[in-house]
Amino acid sequence: MAKQSKMGAAKIKKINFSWLSHHPLPRPDAAGDKDTRGVVLVVGGAVELPGAVLLAGIAALRAGAGKLQIATCRDVVPQIGTAVPEALVAGLPQSPSGGIAAAAAKNVVKRAHGADAVLLGPGMVGEEEVRALVGQVLKDVMDPVIVLDAAALEAAAKMPELTRAHGGRLIVTPHAGEMASMLSLDKDVVTQRPREIAEQAAHNLGAIVVLKGSVTYIASPDHPTCCYTAGDVGLATSGSGDTLAGVIAGLAARGTDPFTAACWGVFLHGEAGNALAKEIGRIGFLARELLDEIPRVMQRAMEKTT
Repeated sequence: MAKQSKMGAAKIKKINFSWLSHHPLPRPDAAGDKDTRGVVLVVGGAVELPGAVLLAGIAALRAGAGKLQIATCRDVVPQIGTAVPEALVAGLPQSPSGGIAAAAAKNVVKRAHGADAVLLGPGMVGEEEVRALVGQVLKDVMDPVIVLDAAALEAAAKMPELTRAHGGRLIVTPHAGEMASMLSLDKDVVTQRPREIAEQAAHNLGAIVVLKGSVTYIASPDHPTCCYTAGDVGLATSGSGDTLAGVIAGLAARGTDPFTAACWGVFLHGEAGNALAKEIGRIGFLARELLDEIPRVMQRAMEKTT
């Protein structure tokens, strides 16, 4: 806890145009192709929750990733493939409850070795199956940046020896309730001390932690803690977290270092919500509507920070 106290004493960095200008995104190579902008693999979904991987996958492309693969339950492959024609959609073995079966781990690991960023968790169900899949990926997939969201979070929190092995190339994206489950805390503790809790989790897991909330904190064992304070209430909507995780994975696939990808992802997601709030209203816009805003917000931010 001594290290934790020292981290907490450091001045927090606000993610704004000044911060972004000192941490720029990779510039697209005019002579490059889709391979140079990286491959994202999104793993998740269930028969009753197919939309999460759709949102996450499109978000990765909107953030500039060159190629997208989605690995999900075999029964929903036709729907996802039709909805996201830009993606390669692979069917995985299913559990009796309609989630991805533990037996899919070998297939997922094989696909992950060909990716630059892997997003695991959106829409997944089945505690035992998720734990088996997350454990296998954390153990056998070391090169890509790995982003964990939703059901994958609590499973990963129980495997700190595996999360630490990724040397800062692992990003977890919990909201307060998920963080409380990860650390076996009351949710009120997380909401009252979000920065401290984010830094504690980053230290425990050896990972980059994006603790989502009215103020979002991005903590890492290797970087000063950052926060984004300009988000609004409309982002608290179904599917919003899947979209954020996809944006972060897409930025990481492009070659952005993981901490910078997390911070830029939070900024782009928040500013997309702010744009929709002005156009539609502070609440009532949909997570899918964030997707079209991401490239516009990213272009404006890159122009202002050049």
